[in-house]
Amino acid sequence: MIKPIIRLLLKTLYRVQVKGIEHFHSAGPRVLIVSNHTSFLDPILLWAFLPDEITFAINTRIAESWWVKPALRWVRTFPMDPTNPMSVKTLTHHLRRDRKAVVFPEGRITVTGSLMKIYDGSGLVADKAGAAILPVRIDGAQYTPFSRLKGVVRLRWLPPIGINILPPRTITPPTDAQAEERRRHAGLALSDIMSEMMFATGNHRGTLFSALLDARKVHGGKTLVLEDVERKPVSYDRLIARALFASEKLECLTETGETVGILLPTAIATVVTLLGLQHAGRIPAMLNFSTGVSVLRGACETAAIRTVLTSRRFIDAAKLGDTLAQLESGVRVIYLEEVFGDIPALDKLRAFVKGRLADYGRRDRASADSPAVILFTSGSEGPPKGVALSHANLLSNREQFAARVDFGPQDVILNALPLFHSFGLTTGTLLPLLSGTRVFLYPSPLHYRIIPEVAYDINATILFGTNTFLYGYGKHAHPYDFYSIRYVFAGAEKVQPETRRLWADKFGIRIMEGYGVTETSPVLAANTAMHYREGTVGRLMPGIEYALEPVEGIVDGGRLHVKGPNVMLGYLHAHAPGRIEPPASCFGPGWYDTGDIVSVDEHGYVTIKGRAKRFAKIGGEMISLAVIEELASRVWPDARHAAVSLPDPRKGEQIVLATDQPLADRTLLFERARAEGLGELYLPKRIRMLPALPLLGSGKIDYPALTALLAAETGA
Repeated sequence: MIKPIIRLLLKTLYRVQVKGIEHFHSAGPRVLIVSNHTSFLDPILLWAFLPDEITFAINTRIAESWWVKPALRWVRTFPMDPTNPMSVKTLTHHLRRDRKAVVFPEGRITVTGSLMKIYDGSGLVADKAGAAILPVRIDGAQYTPFSRLKGVVRLRWLPPIGINILPPRTITPPTDAQAEERRRHAGLALSDIMSEMMFATGNHRGTLFSALLDARKVHGGKTLVLEDVERKPVSYDRLIARALFASEKLECLTETGETVGILLPTAIATVVTLLGLQHAGRIPAMLNFSTGVSVLRGACETAAIRTVLTSRRFIDAAKLGDTLAQLESGVRVIYLEEVFGDIPALDKLRAFVKGRLADYGRRDRASADSPAVILFTSGSEGPPKGVALSHANLLSNREQFAARVDFGPQDVILNALPLFHSFGLTTGTLLPLLSGTRVFLYPSPLHYRIIPEVAYDINATILFGTNTFLYGYGKHAHPYDFYSIRYVFAGAEKVQPETRRLWADKFGIRIMEGYGVTETSPVLAANTAMHYREGTVGRLMPGIEYALEPVEGIVDGGRLHVKGPNVMLGYLHAHAPGRIEPPASCFGPGWYDTGDIVSVDEHGYVTIKGRAKRFAKIGGEMISLAVIEELASRVWPDARHAAVSLPDPRKGEQIVLATDQPLADRTLLFERARAEGLGELYLPKRIRMLPALPLLGSGKIDYPALTALLAAETGA
C-alpha cells in the first residue's frame, strides 16, 4: 500500500519519467540491477518505480544509520560489507535462487557528478551467479539537496528526474582465466557497461545551440563559462545574448545554408561567431591562419566558401595583412569590427532580453545530423581535406568523453590550442562549455613562459596540449605554476618519455595520453584516472566499434577502422567543392579508415604503432619510422626528430632522419639501437641536420614539406 503512495508523491514532486521498462521485463528471473549513485533518493526511486519485489544490497554501516532503519521495514535488503569477501559469495548464492537485486557498483554517492570507481565485486557477482546485468541510469537527483554535490553543481529542491533502463547485458569471462584475472575481467566489463550506459542515455541528438540552452538551465544563467586574455569573463546569459545578436547581424550578410569561413584566434569572439552562424542556419568553417595563402585558398575552394569573417585587430597582431590581401581576390572578407562596432544600448538590451527568453519558443534551423562545423585535416601527410562534423557528432563525442572523465563546474580548463584544430575546438572548448565548466581561452600555444603563469593565475585544473607544447611549458614553468592541475590530457602526437618524466618529476603530474582524429570529432581513446596504462593511448570511448585490417609485415596489430556516432558526416574534396562524401572503408559504409597501425590488448588498451603511410619496407621488412624517431629522442631528448622514407635505387626505399640536434652522430644511434636490441634496418641511411624542422600550426611535423626538401637534396 505504501509503495503506490510514495510513487505518486515522487512523480508529483520530481515529474519522474521512466524509460525502457520493457527491458526490465525481458531481463529474466535472475537479474543484477546496477545503477549510478547520484543521491540518497536513489534507492527510494528504484524501489518505487521498478516492478516486482527487489532486494537492495546495502552497505552494513549505512543500514545501521537511524534515518535508514525505518525504511528497511518496507524494503527487502541484503547487508553487504565491502571489506568482507564473503559478502560477494553470499550475494551470489542469493541471486542463484532466481532473484532480482539492486547494487550501486560505485559503493558511494558521487561527489564529482560523474561515475566514480566501479568495484570489481559487483561484476564478479553477476559472472558467478550467471545473472543478467540490467543497467539503470538515474539522472536529475544529483541536483537535489539530497546529493553530495553542494558547491559543485547548482542545487534545487525539485528538478525533474529521469530513470532510464537499458537492455540487459551479460559478462562472459575468458574460459581459461584464473580467479584474479576473472575478477579483473568482470570488473572491467561492468565498468564498460556503466560508462556505455552514461553515454547511451546522454543528450546527443540535438544541436549545439539547444545543448547550450540546456546547459544554462542546469547550471544557471549567471554561471561564468568563458574567459580570454581580455579578462572579461562571460556567463551563459551573456554568451547566449551575444550569440543571438551575432546571428541576427550575420543573417543579413550571408545566405541560408552558406558555408562561412572563420579566420580568428582562440578567443570568446570566435566562439560567439561560431554559435551565431550555427543559429542563423549557416555552416562555420574554421580556417587555419598558420598556413600560407595557397592553402587558405584551397580550403575556401574545397568548402565552397564565398565569405570569410575576421578581425582587423587580429590581422594586424598576427601580421597577416599580405595573406588577407591575396585572399580577398577570391572571397569576400568581412571584418567583425564593422559588424559589431558601436552597439547602441537599446540593441544590447534587446539582445539580453531575447537571450533570456530563448528557452521559450526555441527555433532550430538545423537538425542533429546537419553539418555543425567544417574543419580541415592537418595536412601533415598531404593536402588538407574538409571534414564535415554534424551537431550529433560533436555532442556524441562530448558525452563519450564525459562518460569516462570526471570534470564539471568545479573545474577550470586552460585551452591554448587553436580553434581551427579539432582538439582545441571540440575537446578544449565546446565539451566543457556545454558541461558548466569554465574555460580560459589563450590565443597561442607557443607562449611557453606565459601559459604556466596563466595556469597559476586562474587556478586551472585541466590542461590540454600536445607533446611539443607540454614539453615547452614544463621546461619553462616554475615548479608551483601547475599546483592546481588535476588532469593533463595530451593528443595529436605521441608523448615522449622525456616529457612524461619532466612533468612527473617537476610537478608530480601524470600525463593522460589520448588519441583522436579530426574525422571522429576527435576523441577515440584516452587514458583516464581509472583506466591508465603508460605507453598506450588508453581505451576506446563508449559507443565506438573497431576493426583491424591485416597489414602485410605487421604481426601484432593492424590498420584501425572505426564506426560510431562521432564519426564525421564525410569529406569535402577539391575535385567536388562543397559536396560531402560519406565515410566508407573495406568494412562497409559508415566505417572510417584511420590510416593508423595499432594493437589492442586483452583489456582494450590501444597502442599506436604508427601511420600506415609512415612505414618503410626495407629488406622485405616493415620498419616503423616512428620507432626510429623515438630512438633518436632517447639519444637526444632535447631536440626534435623526423624520419622520412625516400626512394632508393638499390633497396627500393631509404630512411633519412632529419633533426635539429647539432652535430648528430650516427654512431650514437647505432650504439643505442644495439643496446635496445633493434636491428640495423632501424638505422637511418643518413642524418640531415637542420636549424629547425618545418612545423604545422598544430605543432606537428610538416612531413610533406620535409620530404620535399630532403628529396630535392638527394635528387630522389
